[in-house]
Amino acid sequence: MPPDLPEGLDEETVRRVIDAALAEDVGRGDVTSNTVIPAETRFAGVMSARQDMVVAGLPVAGEVFRTVSGEISWNAEAEDGDRVAAGTVLGRVSGPARALLTGERTALNLLQHLSGIATLTARYVEAIAGTEAVLLDTRKTIPGLRRMAKYATRMGGATNHRMRLDDAILIKDNHIAVCGGITKAMERVKAANLSGIVVEVECDTLRQMEEAIAAGADKVLLDNMDPPTLKEAVRLAAGRVGTEASGGVDLDTIRAIAESGVDYVSVGRITQSAAAVDIGLDWTEA
Repeated sequence: MPPDLPEGLDEETVRRVIDAALAEDVGRGDVTSNTVIPAETRFAGVMSARQDMVVAGLPVAGEVFRTVSGEISWNAEAEDGDRVAAGTVLGRVSGPARALLTGERTALNLLQHLSGIATLTARYVEAIAGTEAVLLDTRKTIPGLRRMAKYATRMGGATNHRMRLDDAILIKDNHIAVCGGITKAMERVKAANLSGIVVEVECDTLRQMEEAIAAGADKVLLDNMDPPTLKEAVRLAAGRVGTEASGGVDLDTIRAIAESGVDYVSVGRITQSAAAVDIGLDWTEA
C-alpha cells in the first residue's frame, strides 16, 4: 500500500530518504533490541512535543515505523503545519517492541529536524508580518534532504525558491565574472532561446541592478545591501522587475530589510542553521 503523504511530499523522495536513513542506522540489525527484548513483546508509544513548535514530518515518522514492520500501527494526533505547545501529543504508535525500538531514532531524527526547520521559518515569517515581503528559502540544505527541507519551510509559512538548478536561471557573481559582465551573460541567455524560464541576476550595486534591468532580467537579487540602499533599489526598479534581498539576513535584521519594500527576502539560515526541536517518544506496555 502506498504511503499516505500530504501534498508536497512525494513517495519517491520519502522512500529514498527513509531507506538510506534506516540502512545507515540499523546496519545488520538492532543487536540490542534483538538480544534483550523477547520477540513476542509488544509496546505502545506516545510521541510528544517537549517544547513549543511548528510540526513538520509526522507522515515521514509514521512511514519509518511502517517500513520497519507492517505490524506497527501509527496514528498522528496533529498535522504538519500545526503550531503546538510543549506537552502536545503528536502521535501514537504500537506494535512489536523490537521493531518499534529499531525505528525510533530514525523517526525522531527526521521529525525533529523537519519540525526544527518549520519552527525557525515561522519565526522569520512572524518577523516580517504586515510587510509586503515574502520569505523565500534557498538551496542551502543538507544534501539528500532538500525536498523534505523545503517542504518543512512551507509548513512554517515560507515560499520555495529554486528547488534545483534546472528550475530557473540565477546569474550570480561568479557567473558574471566568468562571462565578463551582466550584459554578456544576459546575451548568452537570450541566445539560448529558453522558453518560460525566469531569469534572475545577482547585483552587488545599484549600477549592476540597472544594467540587469536594461539587459532584460525578470528579477534582481540584491546582495548584502543595507535597508536604505534596498529602498533606493526598489524605487529605481519601479515595478519593472521583481526584487529579492539576500545576504546578512537574520531575525534581528529581517524586519528592516522587508520594510524597504522588496518583494522577497531569501534566508539560508532557515534550512542551513535550524536546530532540531525536542520531541520525545515515551513507551508504555501495550
